Amino acid sequence: MSDLKVKSYLPWVVAIALFMEQLDATILNTAIPSMAASLQVTPLSLKAAVTSYILSLAVGIPVSGWIADRFGTRRVFGFAVAIFTVASVLSGLAVSVPMLVATRILQGIGAAMMMPVGRLAIIRTFPKTELLTAMNFVIIPALIGPLLGPTVGGLIVHWLSWRVIFFINVPVGIIALWLAYRHMPDYYGTEERPLDVVGLVLFGTGTALLSWLLEIFGEHRLDITSESVLFIISLILLAAYGWHSQHTPYPLLRLNLFQIRTFRVSIVGGFVTRLGIGGLPFLLPLLYQLGLGLPAWQSGLLMMPAAAAAMGMKLIARHLLRQFGYRKILITNTFMIGVTICLFARVSSATPLILIVALSLAQGFFNSLQFSSINSMAYADIEPVDSSMASTIGSSLQQMALSFGLACGSLVAAWYLGALPQSDQLAVTSALHHAFLTLGVVTMLSSIFFWTLKNEDGENVTKGVVADKES
Repeated sequence: MSDLKVKSYLPWVVAIALFMEQLDATILNTAIPSMAASLQVTPLSLKAAVTSYILSLAVGIPVSGWIADRFGTRRVFGFAVAIFTVASVLSGLAVSVPMLVATRILQGIGAAMMMPVGRLAIIRTFPKTELLTAMNFVIIPALIGPLLGPTVGGLIVHWLSWRVIFFINVPVGIIALWLAYRHMPDYYGTEERPLDVVGLVLFGTGTALLSWLLEIFGEHRLDITSESVLFIISLILLAAYGWHSQHTPYPLLRLNLFQIRTFRVSIVGGFVTRLGIGGLPFLLPLLYQLGLGLPAWQSGLLMMPAAAAAMGMKLIARHLLRQFGYRKILITNTFMIGVTICLFARVSSATPLILIVALSLAQGFFNSLQFSSINSMAYADIEPVDSSMASTIGSSLQQMALSFGLACGSLVAAWYLGALPQSDQLAVTSALHHAFLTLGVVTMLSSIFFWTLKNEDGENVTKGVVADKES
């Protein structure tokens, strides 16, 4: 397959897979109240079905780079799409929350290989001067998922069973499998390295335990002493991995890549920023449906403007970054994301819909620019031989941040709600408003991380200029 043909078709292959993944996630968020009623549980307790998926991504992604290097990107990507599609069918057949959580974990395992392997193929195919354009091209079709997801999900929940939302992935998965077989390049690692089993156990167990504690905190499943002990154990496990990674020749995640400034700032700053953003897909449908009393289909429509604005931003992101640079864009844009999150605390049943739509547009606009900037800058100074490891680390910490953000968002909302019933509309609205303010402030504070960038950082991506990559 010629390089030109690979560059022509590969973005579409990855975009279709991302479309399926994003469609699934956004449909589920809109359907949570209906699913809770059907399964006879409270809406906030269903966060386990969302968190378990993101958690399995965070645990499974670290090994995806090793698997892709060992067995090839084409085979692993196709296998991942197949697992995700089958798990979608099983999720639609779930009859209880534990069964739904189990099938969502299986979905997460498929996505854990699908997303980073697709990103790795993009990084290895396109030179750095074309990387931002290629990534934006991939994300534009993928954003159709969030654009259609809330609306389609709301309509399905309104007229049909919530189970239908999972079956939509089947035809998309079949198309993705065919495209992957025809057009996915088959890249292998440059060296054969053994799997770091000890590192996988330490990192995976520590991450899973920490995320689980965030999920159950405040639900009185454990006493405060047990939760504190488990929290300390999770930190010890992660610290043990940090020590282990420095004393093994082939670590699961090679942490010395954080010595590269652009990679370090992108990953760490992006992690903290996503703590604020991560709770929005779960909290906004609750605000619209439980707080404002809107039906699911109207809630879905109110989620559309953010996705539409995100698609529009992808068309001008390269121009903005070339004009102003990564440092100015990330400092200013991160602060503006925090402002838009805080403004959702002013949304009530008396707020005109046009203002809610305008706020959603602004949020989608700023979020899209943020992710375009962070995702492309992370690989600006990464050598080709390190692309697989960098993609694995970036994907791992990105999903950890989303998992923690989701758990923290629901935790903060539950904490503000206290012992009041979730059927109390005024109490739920007030709790969600306070949660938005908290997440917004966290996001604004995360802009501090981007002050350490230099004005010329990332110019080899936007202008083809090589900058000093060390700290």
